[in-house]
Amino acid sequence: MSQMLDIQGLTKRFGPRVAVDDVRFSVSRGEVLGFLGPNGAGKTTTMRMITGFLTPTEGRAIVCGHDVEHEPIAVKARLGYLPEGAPLYEDMTPAGFLGFVAEVRGKSGADRRNAIEAAAATLGLGGVMYQPIGTLSKGFKRRVGLAQAILHDPEVLILDEPTDGLDPNQKHEVRALIHRMAANKAIVISTHLLEEVDAVCTRAIIIARGRIVADAAPGELQARSTFHNAVTLRIKEADAERARAELKAIAAVAAIETVDQVNGVAELRVTPASGKAILADVSAMVRAGGFVVEEIRQERGHLDQVFRDITTRS
Repeated sequence: MSQMLDIQGLTKRFGPRVAVDDVRFSVSRGEVLGFLGPNGAGKTTTMRMITGFLTPTEGRAIVCGHDVEHEPIAVKARLGYLPEGAPLYEDMTPAGFLGFVAEVRGKSGADRRNAIEAAAATLGLGGVMYQPIGTLSKGFKRRVGLAQAILHDPEVLILDEPTDGLDPNQKHEVRALIHRMAANKAIVISTHLLEEVDAVCTRAIIIARGRIVADAAPGELQARSTFHNAVTLRIKEADAERARAELKAIAAVAAIETVDQVNGVAELRVTPASGKAILADVSAMVRAGGFVVEEIRQERGHLDQVFRDITTRS
């Protein structure tokens, strides 16, 4: 994979307030980077500096070998950007808006027409192309914003909350689109949805108070969770106490909690010490004890817990 995005010490101050503080990372072709953080952490400010909408106080952003501040036209030709909120010209139709964007991108004739048709088809805009954007639902507006971002087939995509306002089916479609595009692009997704990271990202950066506090693959972050390799067991409520007693005898078990009890079924979560794998031991205990279970599964870990731990500790 070749490096497509190189962020070198980006810092942004607004008066005495430091919104982004010495942020450094790179993204290669084929990577989908989830950029996470609580509200006010500096995510959107970082995206705006990378795309040239804000000038950094210090540091540089390099897109496909071009400096964002000193070579803005070369950068914008290689970059697609979906801003937060997907601002659009609401009195225009999607057809008119995408035509305008295509012209700004230097496309004309058949090239312009083909680019518009491809972007509209990819985002499912065929039925609303001649309807004023202001009358569209939030989900369709988001799709129009995505269409303009991919219209010129950019090498780098910066997407700020790309599935905001979409229903579950539309989210699935957008995530499938990101998967299809990922092999040939470097993609950065700024999001507060941890499910987004698990669904589409190959790597995640967590930012808090303007600084990067974690940079790892989603699986590596999940492995930091207290619940990594925990086993969830759904068992008859009448057998729950006996099961708890036998589970306590497993050396690697650190804790057992009752998550739920409903309709005569108890859901137990068995947490291992230091993330050790205990599924085989728990399964053996179930078989040896003659327990009837509705479900037994191993947890990968909870990203939301890791996110809270990292951002509050930082």
